[in-house]
Amino acid sequence: MSVLWTADALVDAMGGRPLGPMPEGISGISIDSRSLQPGDAFFAIKGEAMDGHDFATAAIKAGAGVLVVAEGKLPSLGRLTAPMIVVQDVLAALEKLGVAARARSKAKIIAVTGSAGKTTTKEALRHVLSAVGKVHASAQSFNNHWGVPLTLARMPDDCDYAVFEIGMNHPGEIRPLVKMVRPHVAIVTLIAAAHLGFFKNLDEIAKAKAEIFEGIEPGGAALLNRDDGRWKLLDKMARAAGVEHVFGFGENARSTYKLTKCELHADHSDITARIGGQDVTARIGAPGRHMVQNVLAVLGAAHLAEADIGKVAEALADLSAERGRGKRHVLRHPKGPITLIDESYNANPASMAAAMALLNATPVTGEGRRIAVLGDMLELGDHSAKLHAALAELIVGTGTQTVFLGGPEMQALADVLPAEIATEYRPGAEELKPLLLSALKAGDVVMIKSSKGIGFSKLVEALLGKYPAEAAGTKQN
Repeated sequence: MSVLWTADALVDAMGGRPLGPMPEGISGISIDSRSLQPGDAFFAIKGEAMDGHDFATAAIKAGAGVLVVAEGKLPSLGRLTAPMIVVQDVLAALEKLGVAARARSKAKIIAVTGSAGKTTTKEALRHVLSAVGKVHASAQSFNNHWGVPLTLARMPDDCDYAVFEIGMNHPGEIRPLVKMVRPHVAIVTLIAAAHLGFFKNLDEIAKAKAEIFEGIEPGGAALLNRDDGRWKLLDKMARAAGVEHVFGFGENARSTYKLTKCELHADHSDITARIGGQDVTARIGAPGRHMVQNVLAVLGAAHLAEADIGKVAEALADLSAERGRGKRHVLRHPKGPITLIDESYNANPASMAAAMALLNATPVTGEGRRIAVLGDMLELGDHSAKLHAALAELIVGTGTQTVFLGGPEMQALADVLPAEIATEYRPGAEELKPLLLSALKAGDVVMIKSSKGIGFSKLVEALLGKYPAEAAGTKQN
């Protein structure tokens, strides 16, 4: 067993009180008894819906090496005989452990935020930096008040690079998290109309994202999208926060990390970019212009982290889209293959535009059609109806002539699409499912895009269930 934390270090970092015989060390950290591995420390966090203390027995059965529990819950755990570390507040203890992990680390630390592309950029950094060293990065999109300290606490003391995703729905959420992470490089991918229900406008979103600059290490760098309309505002706020180095990535002539050539293909892109004074040519295994923009940020961050850019660029060829974020599948229809693009994890106007561009760039075969299956974009507040209706501009006049819409907010789009677009609207994913399953034909390309809460991943699962599939152009790592 590789030891992540010794028992003494664990107790010291959290200021906890050990009860019972402590293990020599723990191999991992878990907050979920279902995914806990033998030898993990189980942190009994109290969430909005569930309390981890209720799963202490399940954690012991799963092989937890030690339980981290709240003093106030101790009476209700009286019969348990497992080793415990008792703290006042379990989440606060996890935060303390995260801070201790950051303090002991010699890794180059990169943090990523933005309205779209956070997880994709984080995963791309994990992938390419693995070609040049040992990398630690957050699982899934663990980017909130418990996900960030959990990812920090799981950081091995010998990694060379660590990549953290930091998200927010409201002002003030990024600030405490980035002060734990203390990145050497902070990326803002894009400012767009995500979570607009909680903000007046895009400038307010930019200001909330700009909280990331407050935690950058002295001498560190902010890496901003030079093609973004909020570049000037973010640049100004980074400098006001005391960031010494502010760099841009993009096509803009004044970008530090500049795209000079780009060829988009259905299943990859070929680019040339000016990185650190040299021209770098690379093939990007995951397609789409939005992916190119994310890769410019990746190359810039790798350069600032002093990674070998040649090896990093070479690794981009094996890059593949993640589940729910553009992953492709070839569905085996009896009369010929169907291409499925799974974009079911997240949606806002900017990512909808990127997904539709990807669909329109994907060739059909035979008599196949391009089919967009679109679900609600959540958290847009009073702007929702207008922004959903505006999606018509992405569809009219393109190669996508067949549209399935689901969710209450998508009614606004259904109302404005012209008659020449074959449109089916239903209240939700369940009602759409039989229509979609019966409509697909050989040669079709179907793209499913929605916010996660709408449940359009069920449509992806239904298609994969009906048609045995193999991943298309996705080399797994």
